[in-house]
Formats: sequence, C-alpha cells, structure tokens
Amino acid sequence: MELLTSFNNWGVGSVSMLGISAPFIATFIALFAGFFLNFYLPFWKLRKVPGPAPTFLVGHLPLLAKHGPDVFRVLAKNYGPIFRFHMGRQPLVMVADAELCKDVGIKKFKDIKNRSRPPPTVGSPILQETLFLSRDSRWSSMRNAIIPLYQPAHLASLTPTMQSYVSALLFNISEAEKEEYIPFSDLVLRMAIDIIGKTAFGFEFGLMNQFSDQRNDDETERDNDITNFLKEYKLTLEYLKMDLSSSFSTILGLFVSPSLQKIFKKILERFPGTMDFKIAQNEKKLCQRIDALIGKRSKEKNKESVDFLAALLNARESGVSKDLFADNYLRALTFEHLIAGTKTTAFTICSTVYLVSKHQKVEKKLIQEIDSFGPHDLVPTTEDLQNRFPYLDQVIKESMRFYLVSPLIARETSQELEISGYILPKGTYVWLAVGVLARDPAQFPEPDVFRPERFDPACDEEKRRHPYSHIPFGIGPRSCIGQRFALQEIKLTIIRLYQHYVFRHSPLMESPLELEYDLVLGFKHGVKLIALKRGA
Repeated sequence: MELLTSFNNWGVGSVSMLGISAPFIATFIALFAGFFLNFYLPFWKLRKVPGPAPTFLVGHLPLLAKHGPDVFRVLAKNYGPIFRFHMGRQPLVMVADAELCKDVGIKKFKDIKNRSRPPPTVGSPILQETLFLSRDSRWSSMRNAIIPLYQPAHLASLTPTMQSYVSALLFNISEAEKEEYIPFSDLVLRMAIDIIGKTAFGFEFGLMNQFSDQRNDDETERDNDITNFLKEYKLTLEYLKMDLSSSFSTILGLFVSPSLQKIFKKILERFPGTMDFKIAQNEKKLCQRIDALIGKRSKEKNKESVDFLAALLNARESGVSKDLFADNYLRALTFEHLIAGTKTTAFTICSTVYLVSKHQKVEKKLIQEIDSFGPHDLVPTTEDLQNRFPYLDQVIKESMRFYLVSPLIARETSQELEISGYILPKGTYVWLAVGVLARDPAQFPEPDVFRPERFDPACDEEKRRHPYSHIPFGIGPRSCIGQRFALQEIKLTIIRLYQHYVFRHSPLMESPLELEYDLVLGFKHGVKLIALKRGA
C-alpha cells in the first residue's frame, strides 16, 4: 500500500513538475478519444461489409483519385454487388445490383426513404428545404401537394411555352451556323434556363435573346433583378462543387460528422474573405432576390398563369397548403426547379445530339421517324410526344445510359435494417451505383457500344433485362418528380432540331469529350457542333 501511494504521489508530482495539469491531461485524452471515435466508429459499425482497407483520415479518396468515377465499377468487380467506400471518414454502403436497388428503393423504402446530405449542402437553408433533401413527413407532405402539377393535363399546358423557346434555339443556331462552330451546349443551357424561368417563375429571363443581342452588339437593357438573380444562381452551382476549390467547411465535411461541419460552417461564415463567408453572402442575396420575385408574383394574383410558382401561390392562398408552403419552403421549391431542371435537361439534350451525330445509322433512322410524323414545320403535341416517337424514346434511353446525369443515388437509413445479409445501423449512408448498372455487360451486352435498339420492347435483350437495371430518374417514391416535364422538353427539342438540321462534330471539340463531375455530370469544355441545314 505504501509503495502504491508513493508511486501515485510520484506520478502526480512528475506531471506537475512538467507543468502539465491533470485537467489538461483529461482534456487531451477526451479530445483524442473523440478524434479516434470520429474516424473509427463509422468504420467499426460497418466492418463486416466487404471493401478495401481505408486509409486513415482520407478513407478511399486515393482510389477515387486513381480511378476517377470508374472506381465503383472496379470495386464492384473485386468485392461484389454490395461493398464499402469511405468518402473520407464517412463510409458509404454501395449497392451495384439491380435487385438490391429494388430492395433499397421500393421494398424497404419506409426504412430508407431519406437522402443523405452531401457536404456542400450542409447548413444551407435554401438547399435543405428543397423537396430533394427534405425528410420524413415533411417530404411526403410536400410531394403529395406538388404531384398534381406534373400531371399530363398541366404539362400539356406548358408545351406552347417550351415550343417558343425551342424556336428561339433554332433561330440562334441559324444565326451561328456559318461560324466555325456552334456553342451547342451553351445555347441549350440558355434555352433550358429560359424555359424554367417561364414555367417555374413566370418570368422572362431572356438568355436566348441575350445570346442573339451579343452577336449583334445590341446593348439592350435588361431587368437588373433577373440579371443579378441569374448571377447568384450561377455562383450557387459553382459553390456546390466538391473539389479543392470548395469552401473549407465543405472539405472538412469529408473528415467530420455533419453536425460538426455545420458548427464550423457557422463560425467560418463570420469571417470576411473566407469561401464560407462568400457562399453565405451569396445565398443571402439569392434568398432576398427570390423573395422579391415571389412578392411581385403574389401581388399580380393572375389566376390564369400556369407556371409552378403561380400554382403554389394559389394553393397557399386557398388555405389548402398554407402551412406547407411558408415563405422559406416556397422559396426553396421554386429555386429547386432552376437547379434540377436546367443543367440536367440541357446535358441530356446535348449528349443525345452528340451521340446521334457520331452514329450515322442511328441518325438516319431517327430522321426517318421524325420525317414520317409530318412537314418540318409541324409541332408535335404533348400526346404526340408520348406516343408517336418510339425510336426517339430508345435513343434518349441509350444516351442516358451512356451519359448518366447522376451516376449515384444517395439514401440514408432511418432505422436499423438488413440488406443482402448485412445489418446496417440507423444513419448508414446507402448509395445506389446506377452508373455501374448502366455498364453491366450481363444486363447490357457490349456496354460501350451505342445501340438504341437494345431498348426496343420487342428486343430479346430488353425482355431479359432486369427492370431496374436502368434507372436514370431514380427509383421508387423518391424518383425524380419532374421526369415527365424533362422528357417532354428533351423530346420536343430533339424533334424540332432534326426537323431542320443534322449535326456534325466540330474539329475544335476534343475527342472523347472531357466530363466534369459535380453534383450532376457536365461537359468540361462544352459540346461544339457544326449545323447542316436540311432541305425543305
């Protein structure tokens, strides 16, 4: 006992002699334990799910740097249809099997209905309150209230608006067809933004006219509110990127929990000059700008308007959805259309035309179908778009298989559940690797060959294929609510383009095209085409 007491006194005394207090040691131990648990606990909970050993701090980010987006195909080949991928500290359970995707997206939906939130969106009110990232009962209530706006009758009322902007696209192509090349992806994105401006906000954004004015050195004055709003929207998209140019809190989100990331973000937003400060200020201006646009539309009280914002305002004023569409949610829902309905739709139109212009047999067959519809000035109705162009449907599906706008679908478990024999605790991030499914040779023989006929309903390959092997718009109740709207715009644009033109690749465009991987896929340097006028 004496010896033990002496040893204890010696230890405390020695610590004091070194100038280190007991509270300091306790704090150090607590911080070390917290740091250790922050990185090790997520791995420990999912240690039985197969996958390569993660590197401390960075997880499997070195593998991502080595293989790029093909990393998930490589890991699926080595570890099977369900495996772990560590995005920094955060383990993701990756699912690369059509039947398991059905389990996650449909059969067990009630236990895994929420989306996991990527680091760039953490702490952002306007993004967190969108339908895309809303959770639980809030999500289901919002979805049920919005679904009627995407029914065929309402979409049919938007066709004339879409057609007017497609005509503007054709005009701009005719103006630029004698140039070295047509900046096709830029033009199509402008059109997509203009369409959303009118169909979602009820405003004329004027980007197609602006392109024409720039070519003619026209200094026409524009609505400053709209101009500034579009600048802030563009900045928001830039800030959603996940690379070394991201904000410190976004990068930190790879290494700490979302709750800790949110705290750091709130602190960093207070320091001018930081990227977090710039993002917060831009979002503040953006929210004020959207609120002003909503206020302007609210005062108009035009019951005849068919745009999305007018429908939401009418629903709120009727009292049916007054609480559901409070100002902050109305703002987020309207802005969500601009994010979800522009780059994604424009990318699909561009990738389709890019691929068709590269495959002459496909182009010939597509033009035959379009020409059989009627004269080149005949505009298809909504019903025509749905029923009269089966080969175009196949071409679009194959284009979306080749270039998936979003090759990953993110989910998060709301309680413990079992998938493929593995127990996943509450809060597990489960991501569906739909990009891997789209290039699976078992489902798509010769996956690197562009062959739209593989989606022909009469084709044996289509009959044998698992129904959930190609899910570009998502799966189950959380699939893209704007799918019909997007396809209507894509089909109408492609039909009208090929009624008047065929396209060839510009020699100034790189081959193969370089892609950029943000929250959605994009073309790094754009699609540059040569337009050849068709005969009458």
